[in-house]
Amino acid sequence: MTTTVATSSSSTSLLSSAVNASQSAASVNAAANTAASSTTATDTSTSALSSLTSNFNTFLTLLTTQLKNQDPSSPMSSDTFTSELAQFASVEQQVDTNTNLKTLISLTQDGQQSTDMSLVGKTAVATTSELPLQNGSSSVSFNATTEEPIAIAVTDSNGNVVKTAELTSTVGTNTWTWNGTSDSGAQLSDGSYNIAVQTADTSGNTSDVPFTVTGTVTGVTRNGSSIYVNMGDSTIDMSDVNSFSDTSSPSTTSTSSTSSDSSSTSS
Repeated sequence: MTTTVATSSSSTSLLSSAVNASQSAASVNAAANTAASSTTATDTSTSALSSLTSNFNTFLTLLTTQLKNQDPSSPMSSDTFTSELAQFASVEQQVDTNTNLKTLISLTQDGQQSTDMSLVGKTAVATTSELPLQNGSSSVSFNATTEEPIAIAVTDSNGNVVKTAELTSTVGTNTWTWNGTSDSGAQLSDGSYNIAVQTADTSGNTSDVPFTVTGTVTGVTRNGSSIYVNMGDSTIDMSDVNSFSDTSSPSTTSTSSTSSDSSSTSS
């Protein structure tokens, strides 16, 4: 059974470490979400073809000028410019091939995204520090090989601490469920938050605890070659999603650790 840890200097240090980690996660996630929502992309194939056309036109101008002003008694060899014309043609074919390949990849990705839309409504488990609060609920799961002190910190998109918890884990799978209530007792709105889970050894050294978050898929988006899963306001890279299921797995036990969250464990 999960229990609340009594306040001490070591637990305070552990909680402070978790808070710092959650604030760092807020900065990292903000940057990642900005990149994920950016629609600016460089079309390298089009740029290369435009540059090739410009260079080819310049080459023809220079060649024509050279032919007009060559010494009739010593005309230039046709081998050189014939070779250069062949090189231009070869590069043009390569650029066209890249353009066609890009179109094919785009069509494949569009088809993949259409298939991924069937994931909407399913429960997703992801390895990410983004915590989706949906319908006033979110959950985090982690494993422990021994009973150990655990500190959990949740921050908003600006890095402000909104929720903290200190627990003692049980051996096996531990699940911490948050009902969206802040430390001050206010009910927070649904959205994307940031979370860190840490533990400390007997010497007081803190370390991150690997964890997963669970949420309901509300959409699938694509930006460039990347596909993202939306869980409410949280945007999770598809590569960070571990599994999908029709329903979330039930918890075996549940105890109230604070007035605004609950924790459950199963071994």
